[in-house]
Amino acid sequence: MIWKKCTIHTTEEAEDILSMNLAELGIEGVQIEDRMPLTVEDTKGMFVDQMPDFGPDDGTADVSFYVEILHPEEKQDRVAKAAKVASDPSIDASYTPNTANVYTRQEFEELLQKVRAMLQDTARYCDIGAGTMDFSDTEDKDWINNWKTYFHPFHVDDILVKPIWEKKPVDDTSKLVIEIDPGTAFGTGMHDTTQLCIRQLKKYINPNLKTIDESTASGAEAEAMDAHAGINVADIGTGSGILGVTALMLGASHVFGTDLDEESIPSIKNNLKANHLAEDHFDIAIDNIVGNDALKARMGLGAYDIVVANILAPVIELLTGEVAPLLKLHGLFITSGIIDEKEKEVLQAFHAHEDLWDILEVNHQGEWINITAKKK
Repeated sequence: MIWKKCTIHTTEEAEDILSMNLAELGIEGVQIEDRMPLTVEDTKGMFVDQMPDFGPDDGTADVSFYVEILHPEEKQDRVAKAAKVASDPSIDASYTPNTANVYTRQEFEELLQKVRAMLQDTARYCDIGAGTMDFSDTEDKDWINNWKTYFHPFHVDDILVKPIWEKKPVDDTSKLVIEIDPGTAFGTGMHDTTQLCIRQLKKYINPNLKTIDESTASGAEAEAMDAHAGINVADIGTGSGILGVTALMLGASHVFGTDLDEESIPSIKNNLKANHLAEDHFDIAIDNIVGNDALKARMGLGAYDIVVANILAPVIELLTGEVAPLLKLHGLFITSGIIDEKEKEVLQAFHAHEDLWDILEVNHQGEWINITAKKK
């Protein structure tokens, strides 16, 4: 994806005024670059060892904004998809396709005419300096490669999670190493919620896990257990597949992941390859599980020892009434993505389905919590 960067060369005096005027034209978000010295108040809360030297303050500034240019059909499709996601409370809002600063070629040319007219009007009451515009193209991969600077190996107890482009520290004694490439759209695993889920997977995945007591299992339950030998995990909102890959590395025999983003497929394949795992151990469906009986049937009813979902609290609340049919008797539902202020609401959702769940654990890390429940 290529973004058009539009830069207005102006003055420090005009940078705020131009930012507001651009907003009135419908442009969301601007980037301001100047050489104005930072005050003590400006630097509060900044975690920088040494401030960069931009040279002497000459009063000039650059005000930039980015636009994405699409064919009319592509823009129409993007807007329709965004509206569909926005109308479905079961879909994490972070999956909403971008519609900010999206223009067709004709719309972009019309926007530039409005920007130039705005500059002429602003120059009547404010010194805008040169008031000229430059244009350049920025690809997604430029931003993707830049953030890699901040993703370094980290530990979840004795598990080392590291980016595929870095080597394992020579003195590291971790019992398990998981290689991750988040790809273009997903997290690194460093977030508290992911770490909470990894700890729970480590705790509950082991070769002796029995979610059905063989001595008391009915004929149908015993058949289900035989049909799904090994430890099966469903990963709802799998993203890069980090939790599914972790489950396989910990000893699970098979993972079925669901996600709404098609980028999940290549990301998972890359991470399976990086960890020397076979692709046929990880199935993926780009679909929404909420209210989707066909998807649940495809995944396998009563097939899973564990369902893990690291999403957001409102979605977890919906899933409390959705995922039980996927689990074997006494199967586990491991959840996170729940900010602490939403803990009570999510627990209430579990209690509203008290015929389905026993709460086993509530764990905290930072501002986030994990809830692990067992199917009755």
